[in-house]
Amino acid sequence: MKIALWTIGKPHEPYVKAGVEDFTKRLSRYFPAEWQIIPVPKNAASMPEPEQKKREGELILELLRPDDYLIALDERGKGLSSEALAAFLQQRATESSRQMVFLIGGAFGIDGAVLKRAQLQWSLSALTFPHQLVRLILAEQLYRACSILRNEKYHHK
Repeated sequence: MKIALWTIGKPHEPYVKAGVEDFTKRLSRYFPAEWQIIPVPKNAASMPEPEQKKREGELILELLRPDDYLIALDERGKGLSSEALAAFLQQRATESSRQMVFLIGGAFGIDGAVLKRAQLQWSLSALTFPHQLVRLILAEQLYRACSILRNEKYHHK
C-alpha cells in the first residue's frame, strides 16, 4: 500500500520542511510515502471563496484514480486517537488498498464534491492549525501509527 500526502498551496515553509521530510522518511520505512503539493488555481486571489474551493475540488478529482482510498482532513470529520489511526491503517493494508490519499485542503477547506468522494473525513483536532503545521502533524501521526503497529518504542502510553 502506498501513502500519498496531498496538500493545496505552496511548498513546505522552511520552519516545517525539515520535520515534514524527517517524518515522511520515517513513514517510508513502513509504506512508500510521497507528498504532492497541488498549486492554488490561477487567479485564486481574485476568486470568491466558493469558486476557489470548487476549482481546487476539480483539480483534486482529476488527480484521483478510481481505486484511491481518499481521507479528507476536515474540521468536521471523525476524530481518531493514535491507536485508532494505527488500526485503520492496518485494516486498509489488510484489505489491500493500493493507495491511500490523505488530503489537506486549501485555505477555505475542501469542496463538497471531494468530501462526498472521500471514504473518510478525519479531524486531527478541534483546534485550528496553520496548513503548514498540519503537514507536519499528519506526517508525524502516520509515522506514530506505524510505530504502534510494530510495537516500537516511539509511542509511549
